[in-house]
Amino acid sequence: MQSNASHSSPFNRAVLIAGLGFFVDAFDLLLFNVLRIPSLSELGFSGAELTRNGETLLAIQMAGMMLGGIGSGILADRFGRASVLFGSILLYSLANLANAFVSSYDMYAVLRFVAGLGLAGELGAGIAMVGERMHAEKRGLGTILVATLGGLGAVAAGLSGDLLHWRTAYIVAGVMGLLLLLLRVKGLETELFHQARKNASIRRGNFFDLFRKKERRNRFMRCVFAGMPIWYCVGMLVSFAPDLAREHGLTGIRLGTCFVLFQTGIACGDLSSGLLSQYFRSRRKIMLGFMLLALCVCVLWFAQFYISNFLSFSLLSLFMGLGCGYLSVFVTTTSEQFGTNLRVTATSSATNLMRGSIAVLVPLHLFLVESIGLSRSDSLAAIGIIVWAAALYAVHAMNETFGKSLDFVEQE
Repeated sequence: MQSNASHSSPFNRAVLIAGLGFFVDAFDLLLFNVLRIPSLSELGFSGAELTRNGETLLAIQMAGMMLGGIGSGILADRFGRASVLFGSILLYSLANLANAFVSSYDMYAVLRFVAGLGLAGELGAGIAMVGERMHAEKRGLGTILVATLGGLGAVAAGLSGDLLHWRTAYIVAGVMGLLLLLLRVKGLETELFHQARKNASIRRGNFFDLFRKKERRNRFMRCVFAGMPIWYCVGMLVSFAPDLAREHGLTGIRLGTCFVLFQTGIACGDLSSGLLSQYFRSRRKIMLGFMLLALCVCVLWFAQFYISNFLSFSLLSLFMGLGCGYLSVFVTTTSEQFGTNLRVTATSSATNLMRGSIAVLVPLHLFLVESIGLSRSDSLAAIGIIVWAAALYAVHAMNETFGKSLDFVEQE
């Protein structure tokens, strides 16, 4: 049977569907960051209580993503990439529609958890589906478009926070997802998946297989650590920039502006990092270069609190996003690290554990602030040192995967 991994052009149906799916995924995922303050304010919270409840809701959403990432990856490797892609769209679309009608904090928390479960399945399944359908040296072009569309979805989320009432914005998010379901699933499944499914002796979609061998376990954990700075920056620095600024007596910082500029930087970074990885024929070197840029901006970000207003937070948000724009290369590399029988399990789990690390980092942050007595900015700086050190070491230790054939399985 002829392989369907034959596309050399990124402009094909699989890339379009995965890209539009990630657009809606990123829009819905980051919408809460933008709507956190107006929605919780309308529900009756203010001051420190609003900040703490917002941090807790973000952690709950990310906990849902961690669980959903593992579950969706297992299902995708066992039953198919396309079915999980569309199932996840249905779940998070319904959850976001319901979010528009919340009347209590508890209801809000439950629905953010459910939305997290659904949002977890989009990226891993989409990237694996695109990668398995394209030529080895051209697959980066497909994932560039997918990740760039995701970045634009995040920009749209930021803009919607300024233009729409928060309940209306959640309705828009849900409707966009349901419209995606009008696209047909049939014919999107990859030949590599079909071949692996035919071989009954191959174990598929077993999450614990990622940890049975030391080398595979290290490969997986390197992928998780490599992506954590992206969500540290957006989930803990940019999202809480106004709260941090108030702590140091700074005014005039608008979350919507910082958020939109950060996501604009990510969209530009996804496009440029992907193209540079194709030009230099290296994923690893490009990831390291963009990470170093983001790290330098993080240092300047904290310096703002002590040497105030020598740079604009808006400008720093833009360049921090640009540095974090190695997302397209990160997800491509993660997918290329693992065989067909564990590819989506690994990719979806790694990307969502990376995102879901917020569910661990936020409680750690609250512990350092409330129990140890650190300021919010000092706590985040301490956490940042740990996150960046782990990430840089992980990428340094990774194997180069550019041009690697995906026609292999993980052996026991």
